[in-house]
Amino acid sequence: MPARETEAIILKTFPLGEADRLVSFFGRTSGRIRGVAGGARRLKNRYGSSLELLSHVQIWYVEKETRDLVRIQQCELLESFHKAQADYGLSTGLAVVSETAERVLPEQEVAEPMFRLLLLTVREIERRAEWKLPLAYFAFWTVKLGGWMPPLDRCASCGKQFGEGPAFQSALFDGLHCENCRKPGMRPISRVGREFGGKFAARLEEISVAPAQETSLREFRETLFNWIELHTERKLFTREMLETN
Repeated sequence: MPARETEAIILKTFPLGEADRLVSFFGRTSGRIRGVAGGARRLKNRYGSSLELLSHVQIWYVEKETRDLVRIQQCELLESFHKAQADYGLSTGLAVVSETAERVLPEQEVAEPMFRLLLLTVREIERRAEWKLPLAYFAFWTVKLGGWMPPLDRCASCGKQFGEGPAFQSALFDGLHCENCRKPGMRPISRVGREFGGKFAARLEEISVAPAQETSLREFRETLFNWIELHTERKLFTREMLETN
């Protein structure tokens, strides 16, 4: 059977047996696929650093109808992100991107906009040497592309416009809520935080955040990840790593 080829982003790898690795990758033309990289755990192997987390690669694999896992034959590194991969603080941001992609991407479903979003996010984390803004941007567009984005200017319960005051959100309820409709345990998100939704319509490399806006950016980011967890019905465990940075 001839090998298939695709540009891809490595999402995760796991040890498999004594010498192999199980690799989850997101192909531009194949969607999310899992495969076996034979001998990848050996000291001398043909993959080199191409299987590092969120590496941008060209990958060749063979798919058999009777098997769930493909067999990876070759993987060439197109773009590495060694600075972010080697730095613990930056790698926590990469880990959240990776886990989120694993949660939201169906198997073998081509999603060109999501591929471009992933690559853009990792490039910006590497370029900026920080994950806070790129990760919030990634979460916003993940929610948007998933069709889960509620109105950011009015209450999801009564439809009231928020104006200058805060809105309220939690991981248990979709949308934003006003003071009168808020539920116990909901946290506030300021007007400045909600306005990032409009700012994120611009190109990521053109967006900047003033020091005074960082708290509002965090509020917005946490709101977006709450919605991702709500709609995927699974907790993102790597989010806890962000709190230690």
